Amino acid sequence: MEDQVRRNMALFPMSIVRELTGLTARQIRYYEENNLVFPQRTDGNRRMFSFNDVDRLLEIKALLDKGVNLAGIKHVLQTELLPPIQTTPPTPEEKDLSDQQLMKMLKHELLHAGKYGKTSLIQGELSRFFH
Repeated sequence: MEDQVRRNMALFPMSIVRELTGLTARQIRYYEENNLVFPQRTDGNRRMFSFNDVDRLLEIKALLDKGVNLAGIKHVLQTELLPPIQTTPPTPEEKDLSDQQLMKMLKHELLHAGKYGKTSLIQGELSRFFH
């Protein structure tokens, strides 16, 4: 199993995440409400967190400890998710994205669709998934 798949598997309930991060349940729910973390839900509607979710919460906590406010945290985390801006034309290898790279970009686009008046730069790539 690929490492990225394992890191995204929802394994931890809220009680474990509270112990791992030192955050309260209310803080964790607040960060979820503000779209900073996206835990999965069980059939019983319980939050289940992945390793990546725990890492994200620890990063949020570290930024808060440095005095960064919620708006600043959103900005920092959003810029981490954005692909770097290219100043040179892409090479043929870079132009042909793998399905996995494209799915990652699409997930990011869906999470941030319409925010800040942005439009999707990869709309034409969606046709690869609809044959």
